Amino acid sequence: MTTVGKRTALTPRHLTRTGERLSFVYLERCTIHRDANAITAEDADGTRHIPSATIGTLLLGPGTRITHQAMSVLGETGAAVAWVGEHGVRYYAGGRALTRSAVLAEAQATQWANARSRVAVARAMYRLRFPAEDPAGLTRHELLGREGTRVKDCYRAQSRRAGVPWNGRQYTPGDFTSGDPVNQAITAAAQCMYGIAHAVVASLGCSPALGFVHSGHELSFVLDIADLYKTEIGIPLAFDIAAEDTEDVGARTRRALRDRINETSLLDRCVNDIKHLLLPDGTPPEEQDRVTLQSDGGREVAAGRNYGDTAAIW
Repeated sequence: MTTVGKRTALTPRHLTRTGERLSFVYLERCTIHRDANAITAEDADGTRHIPSATIGTLLLGPGTRITHQAMSVLGETGAAVAWVGEHGVRYYAGGRALTRSAVLAEAQATQWANARSRVAVARAMYRLRFPAEDPAGLTRHELLGREGTRVKDCYRAQSRRAGVPWNGRQYTPGDFTSGDPVNQAITAAAQCMYGIAHAVVASLGCSPALGFVHSGHELSFVLDIADLYKTEIGIPLAFDIAAEDTEDVGARTRRALRDRINETSLLDRCVNDIKHLLLPDGTPPEEQDRVTLQSDGGREVAAGRNYGDTAAIW
């Protein structure tokens, strides 16, 4: 029987890197199955083949049915899967991580567990969002205040640029149509970004729950990462969509955001940003498919061995 560390499943070298994948693929009103290492989408117009290892996030819209075999190959290749509604996107489930290493997960837990390093990462996130400002020495409350002011400024600036009236952020959970077209576009863009951020976080083996700005939710770190690109990509794109037309805002926002993400190589940037935030002094070592055991003094010993009769292992 093979061990966890020596299983014959695909290794990271056999899989498409997160940064090189399609940001997301949206399907609706079709049946999704598996053909070799591709998923197939069959509807009244025929069958389409999509290589599963090239998908970052698969969005399943209304009227979709998916087979066990399709979910199996998506899980093997580390693709995230989300079931989405008619007007918005909500992330429900994901595949396993592309990485075999726990380096980033352990670094995240170490940074999160210490109060000083936790706020240091929060300041680093603020610096990524607003590079012209220096958040050094700011308290958490001051960071939140500045972030709120900058987002409000962004809304007003994009309103003037796009010529779209802005009456404030309006969103009622569960009621997508309650807001005006620009608010609907902002909601659709934000929810798509949450799904994409979750896909990257999961593929790197990080914990979606251990956030540095957000807290107390199973997706706290996902919300942290998605917010890094809110004022640069999500909000401007939403105003552009609302300026073009007020019809079918949700679908048009998803398509435009998908194209913008691919044009700007956002997935690759997202991967690098997470590594920089969690490992500011270096990059993770080369991927290794191995399992070790922890001993005293921070040492690691080989797994797959019984140490019960060993008086001293050093």
